[in-house]
Amino acid sequence: MKLFKIALDREIKEGLTTDIYFIRTKKILEKLGLDQTRVILDISFDAYPYNWSWGVISGIYEALTLMEGLPLDLYFIEEGTILPPRDVNGYRMVIGYVEGAYGPFSIYETPLLGLLCQSSGISTYAAHVRVKAWNKMLLSFGARRMHPSITPMIDYAAYIGGFDGVSSVLSAKMMGLKPMGTMPHALILIIGDQKKAWVAFDKFVEGDVPRIALVDTLYDEKIESLMAAESLDKKLYGVRLDTPGSRRGNLADIVREVRMELDQRGYSHVKIFVSGGIRYDNITPLVEAGVDGFGIGTGLSNAPTVDFAIDIVVKEGKPYAKRGKIAGRKYLFRCPECFVHKITFDENDDKCPKCGDQMLSLIRKAIDNGKIIIKPKTPSEIRNYVLKQLSKIMELGWGD
Repeated sequence: MKLFKIALDREIKEGLTTDIYFIRTKKILEKLGLDQTRVILDISFDAYPYNWSWGVISGIYEALTLMEGLPLDLYFIEEGTILPPRDVNGYRMVIGYVEGAYGPFSIYETPLLGLLCQSSGISTYAAHVRVKAWNKMLLSFGARRMHPSITPMIDYAAYIGGFDGVSSVLSAKMMGLKPMGTMPHALILIIGDQKKAWVAFDKFVEGDVPRIALVDTLYDEKIESLMAAESLDKKLYGVRLDTPGSRRGNLADIVREVRMELDQRGYSHVKIFVSGGIRYDNITPLVEAGVDGFGIGTGLSNAPTVDFAIDIVVKEGKPYAKRGKIAGRKYLFRCPECFVHKITFDENDDKCPKCGDQMLSLIRKAIDNGKIIIKPKTPSEIRNYVLKQLSKIMELGWGD
């Protein structure tokens, strides 16, 4: 009997998390002798949450793991690629395609979409937060807001989307990182004295962990910030404001007040971090108020999904698709200079329509007859890839 309501790796690989109609479809096709019909299926989308004009695509490596061993070829963009929802000519964006017999693949459409949709939603949200808070510390505090079984996925998507670290022990271990965080209110409440709690933290926690004091447990944030600075002096790296909603008022003004009080008393080295209720749409005023870092939970882990679709576009070598979708095998190109994206039906049509330069092909074969043929990058390498693209689109003035 399972302890938690989760699908095991084996169950996902066997296609047991699929929708029942795919099971029935597979059965019918086998009875009719049509399960080996050769098809190409697009994996595509045409919009981001909040009408954002770009996003970060992730979940691809897990998609490869899902499809490994099946008798098919799979083509995908690189994990962490930033794309607009439509190309320069208005075509729906294609991130990859499946080529092979439909029957063996049919039951995997549901889990394949699930792996891509949620992860891309979180990595996209994380990247937009990173742009808003470009030089600030960003930590994923989303573990407590979602089912613990998907904590590593949430933190991975946040990290490659541009966050600096994660608080979950397992997530950090799986990515080869050191978990990052401060202290809970419980530590201060159990000890019963803020100063004693901060001093105890400094005494017993490893020396390479930044001394960041939680400063809103019993008194005003300004008072506790000064108490922490007096207690730890130069050892104090920062203070964290996790002000509850019932006491918050204008958090940006509270930050300004704390900053001024610290600076006037010689503690300008102390950084200010905020957490609790931090979302994409309230980042900017806090950055302007002087916040140095953010711990983001619910807004990040509850990010809306990117709604991908999988559609047959070629059957037995001929263009063939349902209404509303464009038939035919497609190729995706990007201009490295002006970042124009173009979808074409000709793999040699690689001239940029804007500047005339040669464009780069973004979709490459990742699985050949069931075997993964690419070497996955590390989370840190993917994160660097994302940050490099973010720098480029900021330089070009891409908006939200």
